[in-house]
Amino acid sequence: MNQPKRPSFPARLGPLTSAPAAGRPVRAGVGAKPAAAAMYAPSGVGLDSAAVRTRMVQRLAASGITSAAVLQAMGTVERHLFVDTALVNQAYEDTSLPIGLAQTISKPSVVARMIELLLGAEGARGGLGRVLEIGTGCGYQAAVLGRVAKEVYSMERLRGLHEKARNNLRPLRLTNVHLLFGDGMQGYAQGAPYAGIIAAAGGDALPVAWCDQLAVGGRLVAPMARSNGQQILLVIDKTPYGFQEAVLEAVNFVPLKSGIA
Repeated sequence: MNQPKRPSFPARLGPLTSAPAAGRPVRAGVGAKPAAAAMYAPSGVGLDSAAVRTRMVQRLAASGITSAAVLQAMGTVERHLFVDTALVNQAYEDTSLPIGLAQTISKPSVVARMIELLLGAEGARGGLGRVLEIGTGCGYQAAVLGRVAKEVYSMERLRGLHEKARNNLRPLRLTNVHLLFGDGMQGYAQGAPYAGIIAAAGGDALPVAWCDQLAVGGRLVAPMARSNGQQILLVIDKTPYGFQEAVLEAVNFVPLKSGIA
């Protein structure tokens, strides 16, 4: 398979305030750019109604999410399509839900918060270039990222979840989202450098590969385990002079693991 053409990426981001072979990208399938979430006219019934997503977006805005790009993306992607049938009634609640293989889909507020941090002040205006996501899970966050970034490479180490994400994302035809089956701790050097790297699992230390593959001017957002076992949200900016780090709120993600399964 030929490697996709590398898109450009921002020089700087805002300041802090039969499965495919491992490592081979699979296109998730770009539809038309969505209208702003605030512009939705309620339509459909039940969980298909845009009004349901609009209410979720309103709650996100009330909780402190200010990026119009993030709110628009969260209002566009139908979260109920990414959860098991038995849990669809909880799809738009601010809660994490099991997706199989001892993994979860993150809370909408956590997804929005981390993507807003990844965008930064400048990115919120112009969008992101190329992004690496560690931990595809069911594909929900990859779909949201696909609405705010020019190109998304999303890596999953569990074959079952990689296949589930492919099935979930295929109807959306997001041709700028590429799914990878492989060890996320190794990153994906073929797509580097990245304007942003975002992780959905937390380890005791950041893999060196992530720092190496992050572009100068790029930003990394990931959970990190402290010595007491508590996880915190870590934001790192890569500058021409080194790395700038900010430790934010406590979070709770699945453990970061190496290898494939």
